[in-house]
Parts: sequence; C-alpha cells; structure tokens
Amino acid sequence: MKESYDCIVLGGGPSGSTAATLTAEAGFSTLLVERDKFPRFHIGESLIPETYWTLRRLGMLERLRESAFPKKYSVQFVSGEGKTSVPFYFNQHDPRECSQTWQVWRGEFDQMLFENAAAKGAECHQETRVMEVLFEQDRAVGVKLQGSDGKIRSVFAKVIVDGTGQQSIIGTRLGVRKIHPRLKKMAVWTYFKNAARLPGIDGGATLVLRTQNRNGWFWYIPLHSDITSVGVVGDVEYMTQGRGKPEEVFAEEVALCPALQERIAGAEQVDGIRVAREFSYTSERPAGDGWVLVGDAFTFIDPLYSSGVFLALTSGERAADCVIEGLKKGDTSAAQLGKWAPDFEQGVARIRKLVEAYYSNCFNFGEFLKAFPSHRGGITDVLIGRVFHDKAGDVFRDMDPWLPEALRG
Repeated sequence: MKESYDCIVLGGGPSGSTAATLTAEAGFSTLLVERDKFPRFHIGESLIPETYWTLRRLGMLERLRESAFPKKYSVQFVSGEGKTSVPFYFNQHDPRECSQTWQVWRGEFDQMLFENAAAKGAECHQETRVMEVLFEQDRAVGVKLQGSDGKIRSVFAKVIVDGTGQQSIIGTRLGVRKIHPRLKKMAVWTYFKNAARLPGIDGGATLVLRTQNRNGWFWYIPLHSDITSVGVVGDVEYMTQGRGKPEEVFAEEVALCPALQERIAGAEQVDGIRVAREFSYTSERPAGDGWVLVGDAFTFIDPLYSSGVFLALTSGERAADCVIEGLKKGDTSAAQLGKWAPDFEQGVARIRKLVEAYYSNCFNFGEFLKAFPSHRGGITDVLIGRVFHDKAGDVFRDMDPWLPEALRG
C-alpha cells in the first residue's frame, strides 16, 4: 500500500467497487478497501433490469450470464386475500436484453464486482478496517487504516469515496443522515431450501405477498441451489411492541399469509432469523470538499421494489464520473463531486413515492391500472428503475388524487 493515491474508495460493495473500477480504468491511482473477507453476507439479492447499463459498462454481463444465478423476468404481487396479480413482465415493456436480470447471492455477486475492480487496475485490499477519515479543516485528505496484519497506517488521497453502506463513516461523523419519517420499517428474514417455485420463466420471479391484516408484506426471492430468501417488512412499532422474539414475530406473520404458507410447506429453513430496522434514510449532503457518499452510505429507500443494488451501482457510476472529471481539471470541491446528486435524488424520490403508495392502505394498484391502463408502462418504468428521465414522474399526475394528502405533489 502506497502513502498516497488519487482516489481512495471505502467499502467493497456494489457502489464502492463500481466507483473504484471506473476511476482506476480512467487512469487514476485508486485504492479500494473492504472491512470483511469475501464472500461476506449481505442482504439484497434481487436485481432490477436497469442495473444492466452499469453492469455492461463495468464489463460484468458475461460473468453474470455464465453464473448459476436464476434469471429474473418479472415481479408479481399477491394480495392479503391471496389474489395473485398478472406478472409485470419486463420484456413486454421493453423486448431488449436489458429487460432480463438476475437473483443473486450477494456474497458471490459483490465478490465478482470487487475482483473486477482489481482486474481493471484498482489496488484492492480485504480485511482492512477504516479507523478514521482524516480531515484538514473541512476537506477530507486521507484515511487511517488497519490492515489484516494489525498495523495502522495513514494513507492520503485527493478524493475519498465513502461506500461503507449503512455504517456511512463520513456521513455518521458529520451527522448528515435523516431517517425517512413515513418509512420507519423493520425487516425479519431467513432462507428456505426447496420452497415452491413457479414453472418456466416465472421460476425466477420476485413475489411480493401482503399479509391478511395488511400491516406487513413478504418478499420471496428464488436463489440458486434451491434456496429462497423470505422476509417480512412492517412498521417498527407494529413489529416490536407487544411482540416476542424475532423468531416468534416471523412465525406470527407467516400465519397471516396463507399464500406464503403454501409456498414454504415442506421446505426446510436453512438459516437463522435476521433483523434490520429503520433502514429508510437519505443524507442532507452527498459530498463535501474531497469526499463523496455513494450507495447505502448516501441513501436507502426500502426493500419493496429491490432498488438497493440498482441505486448503489448507479450512484457509484455517477459519482465516479464526477470524481474523474474533477481529478482531470484539479477540482475536488463539494460542488464538483456532488453535482450528480440532484438528478439522482429526483429518481430516488419517484421510487420512494411508489413505495409509499404501496404502504398506503387506501391505494390499490390493480384498481388504479383499471382506471388508467395507459400508466401500466409508467409504473413498470419505476419498477425496473427507469426513473432518470423527464417523463418518469408523469404517472403521478393521475395517481396523486388516489393517494393520501401527505404523498401528493
């Protein structure tokens, strides 16, 4: 490890590996450090179609085509009464290759991205802990790292990219995170072997299943090796107050979802219960002098539409382009490093609004599409991540009167 680099990227997840790959590929000395050893566990297995473009730019598509990851062609919704929606087939909206994506084991997927960054010229270190980000006044100038050998060293750079996920080392230090007030949710999940799958191309579909009392919903994501990720999401207060241990909460919610019971009948639970809470947030600032936040370190919406990896890849790519431009012209100011963020935040707001519409018990997607069938394409656009264009928000003009007043406009 050298004493200085053009760019140091913290965190080897999708956002960090993307930023490191592109910065190194542009010819700038880039250090990428990851706290854990790959493959390491991470939730968020379902990709959405618009990840295609960043993955293509990274040169990752062929590796994904050759992988054992199940192909994903659609998403399907199941009501609390057990009524299953017509699948949202992505290729009916856009017949190009980009409409097919994958359900991934994040440990394997993230390792592929990390190895790709190394292949493209980034210096990559696992089992390297960030002890501190070094500032001179308000400018980030380097990091203090502890390697797998236990030694602590200070390393300097013109730009620090923070892709440390929900830990958000810089964001936490500066206190810029804001929890979304209407999306204080909690997820409880596990994994099953030999759970039921639909036939044909529907075998890789993501299912979203409402509970009977409409206070929660389950994700159902088929992975390779006959493993299925199954998790329930609800308001933190509902999921915790007067309830037992997470294992008991999970069992109680399964009992409220007959459509899920049918699918996991006879399946074997192969992992313990895992929990995450209050995961919907954004940051007041995307960047400062010498630093920029990407991926979950910057923002996270909700598991509902599987947007997490997409937003991580996209923010990593867009931030990297600003870093590259800034390094070329000698400008690593907050304005330069964060100029990708306003357009990005508009797209995030569109996804978040569709998430909140689903959580609103007075809104029904099926009834809305019966009234406005022309908006099926617009809703599919949001579901696949096609949210960064001028007309992406058009669907909300007709949807707003169907929504609670707090969500309108």
